Amino acid sequence: MTTWTALTTTTGRAPAEDLAERLEHLDPEATGIGVFEVEDGSGLFEVAAYFTDPPDAVQLAVLAKIAGAADFNISEVPDEDWVAKVRRDLPPVAAGRFFVYGSHDADKVPDDKIALLIEAAMAFGTGHHGTTLGCLLAFDRLVDQGFVPQNAVDIGAGTAVLAMAAAHISPNRVIATDIDPTAVEVSIANTVANGLEGRIDSIVAAGFDAAALDEAAPFDLVFANILKGPLVAMAPAMFRATAPGGYAILSGILNEQADSVAAVYVGAGYNEVQRDSIGDWTTITLCK
Repeated sequence: MTTWTALTTTTGRAPAEDLAERLEHLDPEATGIGVFEVEDGSGLFEVAAYFTDPPDAVQLAVLAKIAGAADFNISEVPDEDWVAKVRRDLPPVAAGRFFVYGSHDADKVPDDKIALLIEAAMAFGTGHHGTTLGCLLAFDRLVDQGFVPQNAVDIGAGTAVLAMAAAHISPNRVIATDIDPTAVEVSIANTVANGLEGRIDSIVAAGFDAAALDEAAPFDLVFANILKGPLVAMAPAMFRATAPGGYAILSGILNEQADSVAAVYVGAGYNEVQRDSIGDWTTITLCK
């Protein structure tokens, strides 16, 4: 069945959510409406509406003008086997000793790799994005150098792929946090699917603001694959929560943002160990 999408962007969450609410009253009505933050630090939000009948372009133009949003881009989406498409577009990813794969590629897992089963889901972090891949490769390099984390935390864990990588190396439990309850549910499901029950504690938390983190700190390994703004804001809290000699692996950083993020963390007391770029994204490894 053919469907249609209507996409626009506007600045700020409140205007985007207001526009989304107005879209609920269209005729023909939208079958789904979503608001998504553009992950580039710009403050832009994408508003998307999905239709089973062609949307009214005039109504959409009026709503965009009222909201101060960009003109809607209306597209016809042909019928497609989306399961097959996801499988085709998300091939396995090798990241040093780690191998990230979907269940449809279970027969491709090498015997000498640590397998991380991640299905394409609502949470961020399949291993294909340059930020997640960069974190896995940075961690793999530390392990090659003899580092074995004793107390690890994954802040903004998404699918918990990084927490699971740490759990395969660390002899102790790993904490995975996310501000989004849905992401935490995905994290728990992935933990079970990978046979890591009892090895990872998945909790809802904003940054380091959680009693469980206060009790578990200091950490000798911190993953924080988020965005520039939250990373800069949490630098002092992360430094306090990191053990002397411990590592922090940061990503979600556009290449042009790397210098300013690194400067904040060096100013907080870390030493920069290495910086890696994959595509448009940079991963920074730090040591306290």
